[in-house]
Order: sequence, then C-alpha cells, then structure tokens
Amino acid sequence: MRIAILGTRGIPNNHGGFEQFAEYLSQYLYEKGHEVYVYNSQLHPYQETIWKGVNIVHCKDLEDKLGTFGQFIYDFNCIRDSRKRKFDIILQLGYTSSSVWGWYLPNSSVIVTNMDGLEWKRTKYRKGVRRFLKYAEKLAVKTSDYFVSDSIGIQKYLSEKYNLESVYIPYGANVFESPIPEVIKKYGLTNNGYNMLIARLEPENNIETVLDGHVLSESKIPFLVIGKHETKYGEYLKKKYSNNKCIRFLGGIYNNNHLNNLRFFSNLYFHGHSVGGTNPSLLEAMASGALIAAHNNVFNRSILGQDAVYFKSSEDVSKIMNVQKSECLSYVRNNTDKVVQFYSWSKINQAYEEYLVKCFAKQ
Repeated sequence: MRIAILGTRGIPNNHGGFEQFAEYLSQYLYEKGHEVYVYNSQLHPYQETIWKGVNIVHCKDLEDKLGTFGQFIYDFNCIRDSRKRKFDIILQLGYTSSSVWGWYLPNSSVIVTNMDGLEWKRTKYRKGVRRFLKYAEKLAVKTSDYFVSDSIGIQKYLSEKYNLESVYIPYGANVFESPIPEVIKKYGLTNNGYNMLIARLEPENNIETVLDGHVLSESKIPFLVIGKHETKYGEYLKKKYSNNKCIRFLGGIYNNNHLNNLRFFSNLYFHGHSVGGTNPSLLEAMASGALIAAHNNVFNRSILGQDAVYFKSSEDVSKIMNVQKSECLSYVRNNTDKVVQFYSWSKINQAYEEYLVKCFAKQ
C-alpha cells in the first residue's frame, strides 16, 4: 500500500511520543514492502527526502514565528500536499490542530486516526481552548473513516460518547538489556542513588506535586527533571525550586541509550501523567527496568496494575521517597514481562499493519 503518516513534527524523533512511534512504524511498514511517507516540519533538523527507506515530505511550518497557531498552518500544508499524492491510507496521529481541516482530506484515501488522549482535559489549556478541543474531537470523529485508541480508557470513552467503534492498539517499547554504568557517571550519579522523572513540563503531569513531595521529604539525593524547560511553566518550576540544590533540570535528552541507562540505574522513576492513553514514557520506563511511582489514575493503573507505588498528593510522594528499589524488584520484573507480552514494538507494528490492511480492504 501507499501509506502516509501525518500529525507529527517529523522523523527521526527529536520531539515526543508520536514522533517516536512514527519512526518505528514507518520503518516496519517499509520493510514489509509498503511505500511509506512521513510528513516533516520544515523546521525539523533532518532535511533529507529519504530516511532509512521512508519518504520524507517537508511542509512549511510557522510555529517558530506564530507559536501554536503555526501548528494549524503546518497541518493544513500537510493535508493539502496529501491531496496530490494518491495515498491508499492516511494515518493521522492526533487531531488537536488538524481536524479543523478534516473536510479537506482527500476522498480517495482511507483516513485512519489515532485519537490520542482526552486533549480537552489538559489543564495547561485555558477554558476557551479546551472548548475548542472538544469541538476538534467531534470533527475528527466526523472526518475519519476508522479509529485507533491507544488505551482501553480512550476506547471506552469513544464508545460511550460517540457510539464509536475503535481498535485498541497501545504504544510500544523495547526491553532495555544492555545497561552501562559509565553513562550515569557522566551525569555525576551512582547506581540507585537518585530519583527522576521524564515529562513535558506541563501542569497535568503533576511535576509540581512530585517536586513538592521531594522537598517535603527533605531527601538529600539528586532528583532529575528531564524535559524541555524553556517554557513559561518550566521557568516557573525552575524559579520555585532554585534553592533546592538536589533538583536538577536537565532539559530534553533524546539519546535513547542515555535515557535507558538513567531510568535503569535510578531508585525511583516518577510518572505523574494524569491525562491520555498508553503514555509512551510509562512503557519506556517499564521496559528500562525502573521502579515506577505513578500518579493514581485509571490510565496508569490499567497498565501497571499492582506493580507500582502510587501517589495523589505531595504528602504521598514524601512517604514514597523512603521506598528502595531493592525492596520492590518483583514490580520491576513484572513490568518488564508485560512489555514483552503486550507492548513490544514488533507486536504493535504488526497490529497496525494488519489493521491498515483490513481498513483498506473494506473500501
């Protein structure tokens, strides 16, 4: 099939979960003999037209000049370009800034949309923006032919809200099997001698709750905060905790080997995400052999079950700081087993290919 992947900043990944997913899936589909195109922002550092056999289509992106509104223009440019390429399948990843252009999608292509998380619940957005996102969600439902939910919670929501049938295919991960202690030494760290989190610095990821708990516990070991912090909220967090020398804001790290080692050798890995589906960073933490302290919500519990420690408040976090990884190795092993059994990239990619083939065959 001739397949396009829209809705990301582009590959290779230097941004987030959907970009990582597009990287893995596009390679897999190419190796299976499909003709694959991934749309990249013109601002993406990779400027070639082919990446590991995958065709790269660069489209104009004004986000650097217009901020968030530039994302809408970029998505429009991607959709406009897709109209001339006669794709069999267009796989859309998310709908936040693209569904307003859904009416412009080519009628000759089968439109499959990954509905992402419940975007309108994200507290980083103002009320007016959240109302718009509810509207954007409805538009995505109207203008797509088939749907993917990356969590059981999202699948249930779509069924109850829209009477919509969607296939459940979660995000994926690969088990980390080659830890290198020298990597963490470069960061001045020791085995099990630090705690950490990896997230976009946004309110719904409960970063402030976690860091308040760290402060409340009076812990003297390093706490790593990994994620882009050149934002209004990031600056607020850095200022608030500037007097705590244990809290280290490392910014975004995109070297997977470094991230895997940092997670593997940590004592506690905090996952504060409270909105969305099968969060990529959660599966990657499970696959990296981390002991996970997770925000107590249905999305996280549906993945981790009993194999994590949970928190709701900074007081909970303060108490969790006393937990030692060596005391909870069964949690770590069980989560690694789950990745192998349910979330390996090979299984996820195969499930996507089979679904795309099935969708195309119905036309």
